[in-house]
Amino acid sequence: MRTIIWFIYFWLYLLLMLPEYWKVKKLEQEGKREEHDKKVRYDVHNWASRLLSLAGAKIETRGKENIPKGPVVFIGNHQGYFDIPLMITQMDKPNPLIAKKEIQKIPMIRSWMKELRCIFIDRQDARQSMDCLKQAQELLKEGYSVVIFPEGTRNNGGELLEFKAGAIRMATRAGVPIVPVCIEGSYRLMGKGSLWIHPADVKIQILPPVSTENLSREEIRALPEKLREMVADGVNRLKQE
Repeated sequence: MRTIIWFIYFWLYLLLMLPEYWKVKKLEQEGKREEHDKKVRYDVHNWASRLLSLAGAKIETRGKENIPKGPVVFIGNHQGYFDIPLMITQMDKPNPLIAKKEIQKIPMIRSWMKELRCIFIDRQDARQSMDCLKQAQELLKEGYSVVIFPEGTRNNGGELLEFKAGAIRMATRAGVPIVPVCIEGSYRLMGKGSLWIHPADVKIQILPPVSTENLSREEIRALPEKLREMVADGVNRLKQE
């Protein structure tokens, strides 16, 4: 019953938000970028928060004091479908995400994500992936923070997959800090390959930022695995609590 109610609410809320969406579009057309971004963040945050609450997610987030001022790249392990609303609601503010291209097939979700300045990546197309990372670098230069899951797919609560170097490269090229985020328990809300929703406790630990300035080539090459080990260690500590 919870799952049915959740999906009804999911689509009904998006339909009810259509007037707000057109207001957002008008602000963008009028060049009122700051007002546009503020409204998008507010509306998206409210929607994502309500979805998490309705799913029965009990969230404990620590380490928000580790988020520095200015643009950063948030990287997190990817346990399940609910990681996106978690990253939208639990960081300092909703930030553009780099999401897989399949999400573009979802009507209305696609539209709101574009207003949030999210980027859709095709991991099977190397050239398109590079273009997407360049777009992300431009967003960072414009002052936006960016969220990415460098594993590229969900691990369903198991061992972390390899962190893709491209996900890290945009931070090193833009010269902004990387903030590692450890997520534990989100896969229990909705398992991989399942559409059934179950209440679950979710723990999130935001680690101190990692500087990308003045790194040698060797340090840059070693960064993806270094960050993976940091996040994996953080996740394991959360599991043991």
